[in-house]
Amino acid sequence: MDDAALAAHLAECAGRILLEVRASGMFEGKALGKAGDETANQFLVHALRQQRPDDGLLSEESKDTEERLSKSRVWIVDPVDGTREYGEARSDWAVHVGLAVDGEPVTGAVALPGLDGGMVLRTDQPGPLPAAADKPRLVVSRTRPAAEAVAVAEAIGGELVGMGSAGAKAMAVVRGEAEIYLHSGGQYEWDSCAPAAVAKAHGLHISRIDGSALVYNQRDTYLPDLLICRPEWAERVLAEVRALAAT
Repeated sequence: MDDAALAAHLAECAGRILLEVRASGMFEGKALGKAGDETANQFLVHALRQQRPDDGLLSEESKDTEERLSKSRVWIVDPVDGTREYGEARSDWAVHVGLAVDGEPVTGAVALPGLDGGMVLRTDQPGPLPAAADKPRLVVSRTRPAAEAVAVAEAIGGELVGMGSAGAKAMAVVRGEAEIYLHSGGQYEWDSCAPAAVAKAHGLHISRIDGSALVYNQRDTYLPDLLICRPEWAERVLAEVRALAAT
């Protein structure tokens, strides 16, 4: 099984596990989120170590080590992206399985198990981007939208769309539910590696909000901001962010 197929298979399987944990009725709220995180993480970590023993591994739910820093290929996973939404039985949460090669997000899959019937978006099966809306839609945190996103939306005449996890927001752009995902409120490598790889494979622009590249497998896993958007909006959004920084 090649890397992309493996990522998609593991993301889908982890999604099914998470739905079963929730359906068991044994947990609710924060306890459900914790149980889901732990169970899905155990599956993903064991599977990757068995299937790709020579690769590095970084997971939000496992203790990090420096071993990965010497590896060219590093799997970066988030067993439940949007633990709060998962615990609340919402649909806007995701499973991330990404592979960074020499720091670049090249392969991955994002599962959206909460959607009716579930869905896995993957780097090896890109589809055409749906038609864009006349008025750009920017997906933002439903509880704490980034100040830059709010300001950019106002500057370009855009509409804010509140949504849960980072993966759900990024895939909303891939799926044609939004045109722009601009985030500046703090994230880590596991929040964006797989979504960035999938978005890039589908022809979207991916970068930091200053226009620089997203680089993974760093000693410090903090990667606080990103822009994922339709290519026709990239230059305008980056210019607005630069203008904001200059004021």
